[in-house]
This record gives sequence, structure tokens and C-alpha cells, in this order.
Amino acid sequence: MKELIWMLPLIPFAGFLIIGLGRKSFPNPLISIIGCGTILVTFLLSCGIFKEIYDARQANADAVIYQELFNWFSVGNFSFNLSFMIDPLSSIMLLIITGVGFLIHLYSVCYMNHDEGFGKYFSYLNLFIFFMLLLVMGSNYLVMFIGWEGVGLCSYLLIGFWFKNSSYAKAAKKAFVMNRIGDLGFLIAMFFILANFGSLEFNTVFAAAGQLPMGDSMLLVITLLLFVAATGKSAQIPLFTWLPDAMAGPTPVSALIHAATMVTAGIYMIARSNIMFTLSPITLEVIAIVGIATALIAAFIAITQNDIKKVLAYSTVSQLGYMFLGLGVGAFTGAFFHVLTHAFFKALLFLGAGSVIHAMSNEQDMRSMGGLKKALPITYATMLIGTIAISGIPPLSGFFSKDEILAYAFEANPIFWVLGFLGALCTAFYMFRLLYMTFFGKFRGTEEQRQHLHESPWQMTLPLIILAVLAVVGGALNIPSALGGGHWLADFLSPVFAQTNAIKEPIHLSHSTEYILMAASAIGALVMAFVAYSKYVKKEDIPQAGAEAQGSGLYKLSANKLYIDELYDTLFVKPLNGLSKLFHAFVEKAGIDGLVNGIGDLFVSSGKGIRQLQSGSVGFYIFMMVLGVVAFMLYGLLTI
Repeated sequence: MKELIWMLPLIPFAGFLIIGLGRKSFPNPLISIIGCGTILVTFLLSCGIFKEIYDARQANADAVIYQELFNWFSVGNFSFNLSFMIDPLSSIMLLIITGVGFLIHLYSVCYMNHDEGFGKYFSYLNLFIFFMLLLVMGSNYLVMFIGWEGVGLCSYLLIGFWFKNSSYAKAAKKAFVMNRIGDLGFLIAMFFILANFGSLEFNTVFAAAGQLPMGDSMLLVITLLLFVAATGKSAQIPLFTWLPDAMAGPTPVSALIHAATMVTAGIYMIARSNIMFTLSPITLEVIAIVGIATALIAAFIAITQNDIKKVLAYSTVSQLGYMFLGLGVGAFTGAFFHVLTHAFFKALLFLGAGSVIHAMSNEQDMRSMGGLKKALPITYATMLIGTIAISGIPPLSGFFSKDEILAYAFEANPIFWVLGFLGALCTAFYMFRLLYMTFFGKFRGTEEQRQHLHESPWQMTLPLIILAVLAVVGGALNIPSALGGGHWLADFLSPVFAQTNAIKEPIHLSHSTEYILMAASAIGALVMAFVAYSKYVKKEDIPQAGAEAQGSGLYKLSANKLYIDELYDTLFVKPLNGLSKLFHAFVEKAGIDGLVNGIGDLFVSSGKGIRQLQSGSVGFYIFMMVLGVVAFMLYGLLTI
């Protein structure tokens, strides 16, 4: 099976080419078969490769598969290969990308069936999977960067899928520009890595980096630059505002970006580079602070949003903040554990939201919903599971992964735990608010929408059911020893973090402390679920139109997203637009255009003057000829 690694990215790329070329002539069923089939085959291959990695781990063998396809190019003493490396970390990512990706493809068959760009949509989805596979399979930073840029391109194409809507096109452009800012950090970091380690291959770089002392200044620069890249791709402060706007794309795309592909890239890259970050404690401190700040700000904004997809979008930003907090406090396994469980319940929640929007005739405002649980029983039941999971209520998966991050945060600094606990309370409140406003109480939509209410077809509900099951049992992968678990995921990933584990002491929390922390989180989430129930179901206190302008100061701040978009608009967009207009008026128009047009005008004027010599008068021509002969004779006499 390991000889077939190269086929993993090739199959979805072939799907992209075939669908792309036949998008206007192929019928929708054929496009569905090719689009879903290629990802299903890739998932089955990923399962086979994962089994080989798993068996190798069981036998204490080298659980790394390396495959060099060819030497890409050489410059001086540097040689760059297109090569892949599959280890325990990337083998799990393969399952997430292809497994969840397949479910999203299957869901899209019905969700996008009536869209005129059906073929284009599936070709883009396959291309997205191809680039994400490149990103996680690369054995060096260069291949990772190709995948990194590729998923940025695909997100631009899919967010702006309905580009005829100018606001959607602007959302795509915003995502593209913000990601490019972060990508510049990645590019510069690669130059530093190459200059200092002489290679971009992970094995070479990490082996050399492991010999450097703690706090090495060069590692500090490299890791800070890599973190800048991660803030763009994984939507952290200050580059997080593109992700909520990315809801402009089709809902399955949101599920793909938020759960299985793009936003996890930053966490994966840092986890992959763990030894360099471990040796840079200042960078880890920065990551932890940015992570917890992002988690809190996004959760605070999510509390008052009424667009069902916007709530989930800010939720993703907040959960990513938790993952970065985990990385910052050294809980690399915990952060990746949350990537895994988050993929299950966030994909579930987005696809569930899509099912609701589908039933509500494209309505996304929760104030116009209510009472949907009878009309959409499967969607309701699965979204209830997703809500419990993300809220951190035991025994569902989100409880275990979030608790592991918070336990490490408590060990590193109790203030981090307090702030993380506040974020968890907000998470439980806004998620149950979403659930109650959507499925409980009276229906608040139009009569036409009421007549249209129906449960989604099996192609949409089956992915919901599968993801709901995974959201329930996913936590079993890394149950802590305090609850009788064996830390399976930590053991499986231990070779990836071996260098880090060798220089970093494990946490020393007593079981009693862990019980107290877990109980506080669980009780806090249940209390917030009850508060939301009391407000939105018992009192039916549904926010009215215009509440953003009439509420308290905090409410206005939350509803208006802390005015961060307006702040960026004032600080960056307007000054840059003004500068562009200035350059356009004085440099381009008066300068460059003036010079170019002036030269052109000079020759045009000259031509007009010379044209007068060609009057058509034979007498004039003879006269000019005589003058010429005389001139030549005079020239001859003068030069003798």
C-alpha cells in the first residue's frame, strides 16, 4: 500500500481535471459519481496507509513512510525534491481530509443539485482536497507551501463561487488578501530556514534545530514568522475577520473550510514544527496569548449574531483560538486532539445548518425560524449532539479534547484557565442559543416557508448521522488517565513529538485537581445551557430587528463585531484607497501617462508636419529635388 502514496493527491486532481473539462457537457449524476467516487477511493487508500502506520506503531517499528517522486530542481548546493512523508500525524490528517471531505461531497450532491455551476463546484472541491493532501503529505516546507497556497486559491474560488453577487466577490477578495499577508510570513520563514539549516526537508531541519539551545534567536525569528502565517490561514488575531465573511460561499464549502481543510493548516504546521516552537518559549507565550484572546473575542461576538452560519463561523474562530492556546502551553497532542474532534462536530453543525437553510428556502436569520424540530427531526437530533459536543458536556468528544487543553493551560498559568473557562461558558451559551432559536418555540417564518418545511433527503442526512456518531465517540481516542483512559492518541503520536517530549516535562496535575477542573467545565456548560433555555424558550426573548442599535453598550459591541471591520477600514482600507487615488492622479496620469502620451504626441505632431511635404504637386517635388541636388553639391564642395 505504501507504494501507492503518490496516488493520494493524484486521484482528486484527476477528478478536478475530468470534471473541469466536462463541466458543461457532463450530466449532474456523472459529475456526482466522479466527484464523490474519487474522494471515496482516496479515503479507502488513506485507511490502508493508516493501517500500515498503525501496525508499525504496534510493532514499535519506524512508523514513517517516505517517498521521493523526483528531484524538482537544484540551485547551487541546494536540492529540492518533490517528496512525501506519512507518519502518525499526517496519517490522521489524511483520514480527516478524505473522510469528512467525502461526506461533504455526498451532501453537496443534493444541496447543489439545482445550481447552474454544479460541475464547476465539484471540480473546485476536488482541487481543494488535492492541495490539502499536498500540504499534509509534503516531506519538506516547499511542498507544504505549495499546498498552503493552493488551499488559499481554492478558498478564494469557492467563497466567491457566486461571484455575480458583489458582496460575495468582496468576501472572496478579503479572504485572499488576508491570507496573502500571512503567507508572506511563511515565505520569509522558509528563506531563513534554508539559510540556516541548508535544507527545507523536515528531518534535516528538525534534527539540526534540536541541537540549538533553548531561546535561540534564529529559532525565535523563524517561529514568529511561521506563526504569522498560521494566523492568516487559521484565522487568528489580527487576521481573523475573513473567516466569518467566508460564509458567502455554499454551506458545504463552509463545512469543508472550517472542519476538514484550510483552517486546520496552521495548527498542523506548528504541530509538525513542534521542536522549533518548543525551543522558542517567547513564541509559545505569544501563541498562547493570541489564542486565548481570539477565543474570547470570537465567542463574545458569537453571542449576539442572528445569522445561523455567522454564529458557527465565529465559533470556529473561537475553537481555533483554543487550539492555539493548547499549542502555546505545550499541549501539542491536546491541540491536535481538538482539531480531530472539532472536524466531527463542526462539519456536523455546518451541514446541519445547511439542512435548515435548505428547508427554510435559503433563510439564514434565526429570528425567522423556530419550532423546526418536528419538521426536521434528524437534523434536530444530530445538531443537538453537535451542540452538546462543542459545548464540552461529557461524555461527548468536545469535553475530552477541550478539557485536555484547559488542564495544560491551568498547569502553565491559572489565568489562562480562567479565561479559557469564560470562553467555554460563552460557547455553551451561544450554541444552545442557536439550537433553541432554531428548533424550539413557535415558527416565526412566513406561511410560504412553513409550507416548504421538510427533512432533507438521505444524501444530506446520512453524513449528519455519521458525523453525529463520530462526535459522540471521538473523545474515546484520548481519554485521560484520571478517567481510566489510556491516552491512545498521545501514544500513537509520540514519535512526532519525541524531540519535544525529551526536553519538556509532562504536566503534574493530581487526579483530584483534574476532577475539579472537569467538573467546573461541565457544570458551567450545563448552567449556560439552562440560562439560554430560560431566555429563548421559556421567556421567548427573541431579539428583534434593530436590537443592535438599542441594546446596552456590551450588546452593541458584540452585535457590531467590536467594530473591528470598521477599524480595519479606517486604519488600512481607506488610507490605502486614498493613496491609490493619489498615485493614480499624480504618478500614473500626470507622470507615467504624461510621459508616454507626450512621446506619442511628439511623433504624431512631427508626422503631421512632415505629411505636408507630400502635397501631390509635381512642380513642388522637382523643386525639392533640385534643392537636394544643390545641397549635396555644397556638401561635396565643403568636404573637399
